[in-house]
Formats: sequence, C-alpha cells, structure tokens
Amino acid sequence: MKKYTHIFLLTGILFSTVFISCSDDFVETTPQYSIDSENYFNSKSDYDQALVAAYDILQSTYVNVLLGEIASDNTLAGGESPTDVVGFQQIDDMIHTPVNSNLRDIWNWMFAGVQRTNYILEFKDKTDFEGKAQLLAETRFLRAYYQFELVKWFGGIPMKGDARFKLGDETKIPRSSVAEVYASIEADLTYAIANLAPTTTQKGRITKGAAQALLGKAYLYQNKFAQAATTLESLISSSPYSLVTNYNSLFEMEGENGPESIFEVQYTDVEGAGFGCLQCSEGNVAVGFSGIRGYEGPLFSPGFSFNVPTQESADAFEVGDRRKDVAILDITAWAAANSGVKYSKGNEDTGFFNRKYLPRKRSANAAGDLNLTNPNNYRAIRYADVLLMAAEAYNRGGIDDGKARGYLNEVRKRAFGDTNHNISASGAALTDFILAERRLELFGEGHRFFDLVRTGKAVGKIPGFQTNKNELFPIPIEEIQFSNGNWQQNPGYIK
Repeated sequence: MKKYTHIFLLTGILFSTVFISCSDDFVETTPQYSIDSENYFNSKSDYDQALVAAYDILQSTYVNVLLGEIASDNTLAGGESPTDVVGFQQIDDMIHTPVNSNLRDIWNWMFAGVQRTNYILEFKDKTDFEGKAQLLAETRFLRAYYQFELVKWFGGIPMKGDARFKLGDETKIPRSSVAEVYASIEADLTYAIANLAPTTTQKGRITKGAAQALLGKAYLYQNKFAQAATTLESLISSSPYSLVTNYNSLFEMEGENGPESIFEVQYTDVEGAGFGCLQCSEGNVAVGFSGIRGYEGPLFSPGFSFNVPTQESADAFEVGDRRKDVAILDITAWAAANSGVKYSKGNEDTGFFNRKYLPRKRSANAAGDLNLTNPNNYRAIRYADVLLMAAEAYNRGGIDDGKARGYLNEVRKRAFGDTNHNISASGAALTDFILAERRLELFGEGHRFFDLVRTGKAVGKIPGFQTNKNELFPIPIEEIQFSNGNWQQNPGYIK
C-alpha cells in the first residue's frame, strides 16, 4: 500500500495545483498562491474538479474487462507469442502468482479510485453549495464501484471510512472482511439511490438507475436474492431504459449512451497515450489489445490479437442467434466476404476475435499510439444485464419463476427475433438457462469469470482452475511486503 499511497496523495493535490513555468530565476519566483490538499474544497468548483478526477480512474478499468474474459472459458490470452504480456498468459492458464504486474495494476488503479473518492468525502462538510447531495451521491457510487471491483478480484480489502490512506496505515489498518466491504458498498449505493437524479444531461454521469443496478448486482454476488430481486424490480418497473431493437448497434458509435446503457465508461481518441502510462490513456486500451494482428481491410483497424474467443465459446451460440456475429468475428469468413482483407496470425490463433470491442477506423483527430487510444465506450451495465440479473434473483431465490422466465425470454426474443425460442423450464433447469444466457448476451464484456466463480461453476469449465484458490486473485506481493505482516495473502498463494 505504501506504493500507491505515495502516488495517490500526490494525485489528490496535483489536479488542483497551480503550476509555474521554469525559468533562469526560478528560485526567486514566488507563486501568487498555492493550494495543498488540506486547504482545498473552498468552492463548488473545487468539488467538481475533484469529482472529475474520481471519474477519470474509470478509464483504467479496461484491464478489468480484458482479464475478466481471458481468465474465463470465453477467450485465450493470445498476443504475439506465449511470452507476450506474461501476466495475461499466466492468468489465462491459472498459474498466476502474487508477482504479476497486471494484477498489480488492477489493485493500484482501483485503489486510486477509492483514494480519490475518499479525498472528497474526507472534506464533505467543509463547504456548502447547491447540488452538494448529488455530487456526494456520485462520489459514493464511484467508491462503491471501485470497491466492488476490488472485492471481486481480491476479496477483503483495507478500508478507512471517509478518509484517505496515509503513510503508515498499511501496517495498522487490517484487511476488512468481504462482508464488511459489501456493507460499505451497500451503504454507499443506498445513499446514492436516494440522492441521484434519474436522468442526466451530461453523457457518462451517474444516475439513480446506475446505483440501483449496481446495488442489485452487489446483492446478487452475495446470494441475497430477495434484496436483489426487489432492487432490480424497482429499476425495471420505473426506469427509462429499454432493449434496443438492433443488438449490433449497441457496440457501434451510434449505440453509445443509448436507451440500453445504464452505466457507460466514456473514452475518446483525441488525447494520446503511450505504453509508459497506460492508465493515462483517454482511449480504451483493451480495444487495441483485442484487435486483429496486421489487419488491412474495411471497418476495423489492426491491434495486438489478445483476448481471442475459443471454438467452444463460438459453438455455444444456438443456430439463429443474431448475437453470435456481433460478439465474434470469424476472420476467415470476413476475409472471404470482403476483398483485399489481410491479417496475420498470432499466438493461440483460433480465427475468432471479440468483435464488440475491435478497434474501428478512427477520426482524423486521433492522437498518440492508435492501439491505445480507441474511442469505444465500455457498456459497464446494460439493461439486458439487469433483466438477466433479475431473472436469476427471482429463480435462484425461489421467489417467482414466472417473472424469471419473462425477463429471460425478453432478452431471447431480441436475440432471435421471435418467440419460438422462449424457455419454459423451471427450477434448477431454468437456472442453467439463465446462466447460459448471461454468457451469450454479455460475451466479451468482462463478466464471465466472475459469473462462473460466484455460482460455483468454474471448476471443469475454466482450464486449470483450482477450488479454494482461484476464486480470488493474489494480493500483489509488494502490498504484502509493505504491510509488514499486517495483511495475509489469499489462500493458495502462500508458499
């Protein structure tokens, strides 16, 4: 923790500091004023800038999405060779250890989000202004989102309430239990639901519906089926969201921030980035990593051929399911249908690519390394996901299989364009259909690994998955060392 404490204490200051240009007489130059983290938050503008900084970390969740697929049975690591991004390859093979820079990124970047939101909440009572409850509600949603990502990946985490972590805390503050982390998430989202507006005029801002959806998801991950059903039903019955008719349009530019999008991470390709600071990119890094190696041809741009779908996952789609060609690009068929297509084969080539998040042709204003600055937004929570979560809660909680079938079949009707593929099962058989539908509907969107783990179905589906170990990922070795024995490593990763 010492490592990210240094970084995040600085970021809490840097976005609000006046910078002075260097000159020969720098030492004699006196700034007109300076702002440090303790005398900030004197106006609404200060809080707004801090909130922007808290939102900014969302763009770093690209790696969570990418590895959520690679760790599952949906895709293989791919890349150029078996040693290309070793951390990805290890996670794909379930041989990862506490020494893994990609897992360390998830830990560091998600804690950056927690630290930035805690910075605002630490000073929440300093200054009053109109709209403060809305701002704090957005802040608390963001903290809940970052903590949810952390608890999914690593289990219990250290928490400090509404205060920033400081040097020395890593040796004093213990890891909270999973139940305590979820209690914090539930409290933040309950506050957010009560204080967020149902709609927003600014794209990407959090709404009441996003908080309801995430709270329902947090309940579902804890098998609190009654609470999940009630929360998700409230969203479904009163929300402005709906399934779009054209599934393909969801993942094109025209489908961004549409009626099915409940919470969407915003990206742009007009501010460049490089490999030296991937979290600095304003673009969706995962898109370039998933791109077709050496590609020349229509619609798409080339990439690094990571995250390649397996044959088994392609075969999981039923005949007539319109989602298959949207989720998975068969490069051989695509080349046959489009003259002039060229591409190279990478590691673990299957001939398939994650079409939803392939890099498209970009604007003339695109900047930096184009493999790292793709403008494809990430649909973090979609209405179809909410319908399937509600179906699961009603079914697995033994509450109402009729409602569960209704929500499941609403999604399937869009997928097939008819009602001939409706499901009529009940009980455990219906559960299997709902979970299978989640895989198909949300393919390539980073949910599969966690769905398998939380439902106890990872063993036998994910190659190399070990019970009582791989349900969680290891705490980065640096954090264990910094804590000086205060934090214990997750089971199965101690040697």
